[in-house]
Amino acid sequence: MSESNTVVTGNPVIDVDKIRQDFPILSTTVRGKPLIYLDNGATTHKPLRVIERVRKFDAEEYGTVRRGAYKLCEHSTQLYEGVRKKVADFLGAEKQGEIVFTSGTTQAINLVAYSFGKRFIEKDDEIIISNIEHHANTVPWQIVCEERGAKLKVIPVNDDGELVMEEYEKLLSNKTRMVAVNHVSNALGTINPVKEITEKAHAVGARVLIDGAQSTPHMKLDVQEIGCDFYTFSGHKMYAPSGIGGVYGKMDLWEELPPYVTGGDMIMQVTLEKTTYAKPPARFEAGTPPITQVIGLGEAIDYLNEIGMDNIAAYENSLLEYGTSLFNDIDGVRIIGNAKNKAALISFYVEAAHPHDVVTLLDQDGISCRGGHHCAQPTMIRFGVPATTRASMAFYNKTEELDALAESIKKCIRFFSA
Repeated sequence: MSESNTVVTGNPVIDVDKIRQDFPILSTTVRGKPLIYLDNGATTHKPLRVIERVRKFDAEEYGTVRRGAYKLCEHSTQLYEGVRKKVADFLGAEKQGEIVFTSGTTQAINLVAYSFGKRFIEKDDEIIISNIEHHANTVPWQIVCEERGAKLKVIPVNDDGELVMEEYEKLLSNKTRMVAVNHVSNALGTINPVKEITEKAHAVGARVLIDGAQSTPHMKLDVQEIGCDFYTFSGHKMYAPSGIGGVYGKMDLWEELPPYVTGGDMIMQVTLEKTTYAKPPARFEAGTPPITQVIGLGEAIDYLNEIGMDNIAAYENSLLEYGTSLFNDIDGVRIIGNAKNKAALISFYVEAAHPHDVVTLLDQDGISCRGGHHCAQPTMIRFGVPATTRASMAFYNKTEELDALAESIKKCIRFFSA
């Protein structure tokens, strides 16, 4: 066990015990046991300041946005657009107008796939994804290929869960129009070399979408440094409310794309004969947006910035190293995904039991883990398992919780081996 749950990475210092006090749910119990929450890859919990900011906004400040000249509307609009600026800064975007709000990463990828596909994909064009994508970054591109007569190509992975970059280079051609890959695999934790992927795609004239659902909460980002054309994220995975997320896109691309959803506020003018569309980002934000959730997202970003993304990454990496060492010492447990560069996520297979049974028993000890295919069935097929158990960590987790998880897994193995 580590001697301390405080990690110094320069100033400020991460004090995990102090941080845990910010999250009310972490002081609750499950089945009479203290909650040990290790399903942060699915969704994260909210610090009290986010909960209170949302309550205050709804109780005292709420108004619609971009639709009125009265005080409440003006105030809400100012706050709403202020969060857009916070997101742009958080991702390293050049302009705040390059951020389009969506309900989350899934809608963000679908938006780009539909609009980009309609505008740029033609028969016999090619789209490249990887073998370790979430279904949300697989199915939309399959549909685009089916509808447009394009071809879907797949970057293979090695036994450690790393993309085989030599094979990726062979897939690229002058027919490649889009490369869509995750920054961090939700099923394995692999951190992909997205800057290199982007540079090689751009060399053949292709565009690049990065699924940032699993990276945005865990590391400092700079989309301009990466060079990608689109970058997606989900608020509920970064300590904000559910129902809000977004996508960064280069403005020159946004200006060329048609709308994905139509309705109010995304138009310039409507007549019975013709409609002209608003400029981005409004063109892609039809209808009344999730205003309250946007405000919560802004507060969550403030919270993360105060802790420091580099500090978060360093602390979570220490959890990954600690947990990996623990699991490697458990007979009958096989870690799936051993990439050299990983986020704080351990996907493992218990030989004695199905992952669904494993997580059911873990829950008896108050431990919340995910068991299943993690919306990544092609990944499971590649590694020859029906599913895995996944422990996905956050900066509010402690090494003691990983100790408890390891002991519970051992108990599970004894139970199913009896």
